[in-house]
Amino acid sequence: MKRVLLKLSGEALSMLSEEKKSITPQALNFIASEIKSAYDPKIQLALVIGGGNIWRGAKDGHGKIDRVTSDNMGMLATVINAMALQSALENLGIVTRVQTAIEISRIAEPFIRRKAIRHLEKKRVVIFAGGTGNPYFTTDTAASLRAAEIGADLIIKATQVDGVYTADPKKDSKAKLIKEISYMEAIKKGLKFMDASALTLCMENNIPIRVLNLHKKGNIAAALKGKSIGTLIK
Repeated sequence: MKRVLLKLSGEALSMLSEEKKSITPQALNFIASEIKSAYDPKIQLALVIGGGNIWRGAKDGHGKIDRVTSDNMGMLATVINAMALQSALENLGIVTRVQTAIEISRIAEPFIRRKAIRHLEKKRVVIFAGGTGNPYFTTDTAASLRAAEIGADLIIKATQVDGVYTADPKKDSKAKLIKEISYMEAIKKGLKFMDASALTLCMENNIPIRVLNLHKKGNIAAALKGKSIGTLIK
């Protein structure tokens, strides 16, 4: 693999602590440390981060805030998370750039495909924030879109469980881990690890996806080394 995109949920930044905060130092430091330990100059690494720890779009709007405004608020939440992760990575010596799909030029670069690729070629970690820049699209779709645009060889989707299951393992004790599945089969079965538009985009551009547990130490590094952990969708 030459170029990999890591997709992180916003909720990952609020884990590992009993404090009810949108970003906890424990979670932020753990994620940054995992990325540093996985960092390999031979592999160019980009990230897409969600914003669900701060704002979950229409769900948090409770019908009082229209969908477009709610989604725009969610995009801003991803920028906050990207800034926090950038600082945590740079504290560990990883040179990082944040590019946003919505222009906030005082705090981050706008997304420019060629510039993003140039950063990656210079061994900088690039964090893509702001989703796709459009309402009605998830950050999973943003991850698939950016992966296609930069020519990524793999998407690693880091989650709270060990991979893709036949059912929700937190609700169904009989749920079984799926080691490998095709894009089309995942879509037909309605598996909820990634939305259908994101999966379709990966399928059309032949970008495999590896779903793994973020909170197991060393998982990201193992995936970058090509080890068969979690679930592979191809």
